[in-house]
Amino acid sequence: MKYRLFASLAVILLSFSAHAKVFRNAYIAFEMPESWKCNLEQTEWVCRSEQTKESKEAIIILTAKEVGPTDTFALYESHLNTPITVNLRGGGSSESKIVYKSKSVQINDQAWVDSLHLGSEVPNYFTRYLATIKDKIAILVTFSAHKQYYTKYSQDFFKAVMSLRVIASKNLLAKPDLGPIRPGSETLGAPISSAMPADMLQGDGTEGSGGKNKTMLLAGALILAALGAYIYLRARKKKK
Repeated sequence: MKYRLFASLAVILLSFSAHAKVFRNAYIAFEMPESWKCNLEQTEWVCRSEQTKESKEAIIILTAKEVGPTDTFALYESHLNTPITVNLRGGGSSESKIVYKSKSVQINDQAWVDSLHLGSEVPNYFTRYLATIKDKIAILVTFSAHKQYYTKYSQDFFKAVMSLRVIASKNLLAKPDLGPIRPGSETLGAPISSAMPADMLQGDGTEGSGGKNKTMLLAGALILAALGAYIYLRARKKKK
């Protein structure tokens, strides 16, 4: 009886992980945490948690444009293999650190260029870049999280990346109301930093981290304790 109670506790604790919901626009679809919401900011979709305390920790930004002369997989790889210069809020600039160089990946039968930088959009934030081209549309999706919380969001980001599907129709450019799609003369990703919400640019994304970290550690300890007790009691029952 006791081991059943511990098992139930473990299941309840494990079920606290966020459920995913599907975001879909005119050109892409993917899974994101249930508490997240995407808003259209001019030509970019900005997705992040609706919980105030978590909204600065991580963000997903999507943009798309008509394919132009600068849109090739080779040019994407070359750009992402070069440190990105970011203007600092207090003046001056800094260069990003390339965590891993660009590589070609297949996600749901679509080729993407994949790279990870630190400090390329906002200081102290990791940003993973995924860029692709399909028919006449070029798409960029960025996944950013403060370095203190990147592990916290790694599973959500992994699910989102693995669920990416390009759903743009071949006649999308003929239907501007389904956009927004930026013109081909622009460079893909150039305005991503300007699409970053002002509150993320102003802070370092660590507000309230002490209590949050303690809560996460406590939850982890409870899960481990419950699972340990369950395994121990089940082993004892087998011996009887």
